[in-house]
Amino acid sequence: MLIEDSTEAIGSRYQDKLVGSFGDCAIFDFSQPGALVCGEGGMVVTDDADVAQALRQHRARRLDERFSVSVTARLPYQVAMSDVTAALGLAQLRRIGDILARRKQVEHFYYDYVKSFEGIKDPYIAPDVSEVHWFLYQVHLGTRFSKSSRDAIVQDLHTESIEAAAYSNPLHVQRFYLDRGHRKGECLVTDKVADRVLALPFHGHLTEEQIGFIVQTAKDASINIGAGAAIYL
Repeated sequence: MLIEDSTEAIGSRYQDKLVGSFGDCAIFDFSQPGALVCGEGGMVVTDDADVAQALRQHRARRLDERFSVSVTARLPYQVAMSDVTAALGLAQLRRIGDILARRKQVEHFYYDYVKSFEGIKDPYIAPDVSEVHWFLYQVHLGTRFSKSSRDAIVQDLHTESIEAAAYSNPLHVQRFYLDRGHRKGECLVTDKVADRVLALPFHGHLTEEQIGFIVQTAKDASINIGAGAAIYL
């Protein structure tokens, strides 16, 4: 069985097929900072009737079952979304095309401004990706940058009230795997990339002027730490 976690790619296409259409079922989380958000909850899509029925049974008890403490052999998790939250999600789903189009415009603004900054490389898109809608806008700093210089840039951005983040922390250096014997250095390329990834603010309400300010602030921060222009891997 193939289960897709498609949250971070809603609306994207791989080899002209929508994400969420490859597996036996696909999961979409509706919490921030995705394109479709309603505070909490999510959606599972499937074309398998048996899987759909099992998911409904796991999600919550039916109203006509609530008179009894004993229900079925399967224990429901009671994880249904509230009606208000679901209504908000459905309203956004109806205009998801407009939401994604606005985020795509923000992406283009970033691309135009990032081109003038040799110290930043815009996000990589694989050859078979037909259409991409980013969950986060992550740029890759060049080889002259270190983890500490990346963190210093983040701090300078925070000083200007720009919500940038050092993103993300590789699995093999997270506590669960460290406790099981894994260590930094096992995946050298992953470590190098992770130490120089920077997530910039990304949502549909950003203006071109704001994006220009964000990128210029990142440029100034790189000069402050002495990294300047960079050469990539």
